Amino acid sequence: MRLKSFAAGLLAATALSLSAISADAATKLIISSWAPPGHGMNAQMWPQLIKMIEKATDGRVTAQIKYKLAPPPAQFDLIQDGAADITWIFHGYNPGRFTVTKLIELPGYEGGAQAASVAYWRAFDKFLKKADEHKGVMVIGLMTHGPGQLHTVKGKKITALSQIKGLKLRLGGGVSGDVGAALGATGIRVPAPKVYETLSSHAADGVMFPMESRKGFKLDDVAPNVYMMPGGFYRGSFAIIMNPDKFKSLSAADRKALKEKVFGEPLSRMAGGVWETNDKKVIAAAKDNPKVSITMASPQDQKAYAEIAAKIRDKVSAEVARKGIDAKAVMTFIQAQMKAFK
Repeated sequence: MRLKSFAAGLLAATALSLSAISADAATKLIISSWAPPGHGMNAQMWPQLIKMIEKATDGRVTAQIKYKLAPPPAQFDLIQDGAADITWIFHGYNPGRFTVTKLIELPGYEGGAQAASVAYWRAFDKFLKKADEHKGVMVIGLMTHGPGQLHTVKGKKITALSQIKGLKLRLGGGVSGDVGAALGATGIRVPAPKVYETLSSHAADGVMFPMESRKGFKLDDVAPNVYMMPGGFYRGSFAIIMNPDKFKSLSAADRKALKEKVFGEPLSRMAGGVWETNDKKVIAAAKDNPKVSITMASPQDQKAYAEIAAKIRDKVSAEVARKGIDAKAVMTFIQAQMKAFK
């Protein structure tokens, strides 16, 4: 009896030991992230992605988030050099490197961030990837935030489109920079994590951000005024990228599982959904917050901005055409995909 008990205990201990070895042997991907830990991408999107990766690979691959590995504009090079395995980039932080990505940022699309992100991935797969603007890294997902609106500091409440002229605005680059210039604002280029500091020190009068960012970057404290344009002034273009050598180092089975079940449209849909859900929550909270003032653009200003937006679309279309891409075909495709989104 004692011998049998000893044998049973030995088997159980061996099984636990093998299980621990198996867990330790799981490939751990390093995710570099640059927004505050409480931002929706860090608090929600990355944890969901890690669960998707683990489920698809039966736990053989997992991931860990690390912060402050590099500033936002350096994230692309960080992944290309293999200093981290996965990150998210805002295309506007690298002017000159990305052009065709501006097509998703244009004003005029109707729909939320999730529909836009799915449409964006499909447009990339069908039209945009041939421009090869992400050379050196692997694009595993694309996303946009919700419609970008204008948030201004105390004493700079905007109630008319014409009042934007002369403001100093933090603009992230890409189409938001084109919008600011077209409206007569002076653009200030600082990464998103520096926005709170920039506004609190009055180095800028305001910022163009999606509503979600009011929570992620604590705008209620420094920018109590919101001037909203239906459909937004612009959208933001982001890519989730991976080091290709790290991907190749995974087993064939895991590469197949990730490509079929996680990367591409599934990831883009999930990430866009996080942006959209948080956008809706923050809009509702802002409307209930007596310290926040929201002004909706008048019908006259909406018409005036529609004319400005048309000129911005023409400008970007010409830039994209020089990359060999039919911009109008892409825009038509994106809008159709967003309209049919379910």
